[in-house]
Amino acid sequence: MNDYSVNIESLSFAYDKRAVLKNIHLKARRGQVIAIMGSSGCGKTTLLKIISGALRPTEGAVHVEGVDVGRLDQAGIYALRRRLGMLFQFGALFTDMTVYDNVAFPMREHTDLPEDMIRDLVLLKLQAVGLRGAQHLTPAELSGGMARRVALARSIALDPKLMLYDEPFAGLDPIALGVIGDLIRRLTDTLGLTSLVVTHDVQESLKIVDYVYFISEGVIVAQGTPDEIRASTLPYVHQFVHGEADGPMAFHYPAPAYDLDLGVQHA
Repeated sequence: MNDYSVNIESLSFAYDKRAVLKNIHLKARRGQVIAIMGSSGCGKTTLLKIISGALRPTEGAVHVEGVDVGRLDQAGIYALRRRLGMLFQFGALFTDMTVYDNVAFPMREHTDLPEDMIRDLVLLKLQAVGLRGAQHLTPAELSGGMARRVALARSIALDPKLMLYDEPFAGLDPIALGVIGDLIRRLTDTLGLTSLVVTHDVQESLKIVDYVYFISEGVIVAQGTPDEIRASTLPYVHQFVHGEADGPMAFHYPAPAYDLDLGVQHA
């Protein structure tokens, strides 16, 4: 287990009686970028919440850096989160703060560092994402791609061991998407992080990740390297990778026969 930064074994989770995740096994080593893919509502973001301690598993265990997250008390969860970085889907920047203050916020909140040292660290993080010159701007003055890069700088402010990305490519143009993908890969390699990326963007993800887990209806239905995923003949994976309308993921939500339903309405 110590070989893995993240080690998930026999994980299940349910809201009341509604099962969301079922018997999940997932491993990630330091320096790896792991993609978690699947259709909307399959349980991907719920899995990130369990890893971060926001939710507790119904069954099974989640170990992060050797710590059983499900057994932590509130103080333990708080300490764990200082070792995690999280990039939310649309950045979640503080709109009333400058870029500089957004990145400085976790340092001021969680450390006793003097302000001059915080300044050096903020500029270092902004330099890493190419936005040191934008430190005085507000979120309203940023493009979508720039805002995502600022959020990434903030998420690595405390030098986390594990980075969690929730749809980091959503809503970005092709250039910004490529920049964010390159940053995820480069920061993982440079800082020795473990990165878990929840994403729908198959093509961009397969360029940068080391391994992929596909989730469908709360179950891991496929896993493998990018090359193995591209070559997969499993119907679900093939449909998802190639964006096909016909396949195991139906276009229509389950409903009565159309002509019968129309007849009922007309009656």
